[in-house]
Amino acid sequence: LSQALREWESEVPGRIVEIADSANAIAIADVAGVRRKVGLACILDPGQAPESCLGDWVLIHVGFAMSRIDEAEAKATLAMLAALGEEEDLAAWAPPR
Repeated sequence: LSQALREWESEVPGRIVEIADSANAIAIADVAGVRRKVGLACILDPGQAPESCLGDWVLIHVGFAMSRIDEAEAKATLAMLAALGEEEDLAAWAPPR
């Protein structure tokens, strides 16, 4: 991975687009056009349904959504990475499903 992505790879923005396994709080996130499974346990309040996260923008770290972010922040980060030519590296970053 390039140096620019290494600086950002600890948390990458993605949007929750599907719930893959509600019982285990596993969702599908879109990260720059690449869809990968992510765990939602870190952002769910007790008793909160995973489905409530659909459409949310999150910061993803090692396969887990760590926090919610607003759409403007997510898009600005993705645009910056695209401007640096990091889109292919983002696809490589995302763990396989």
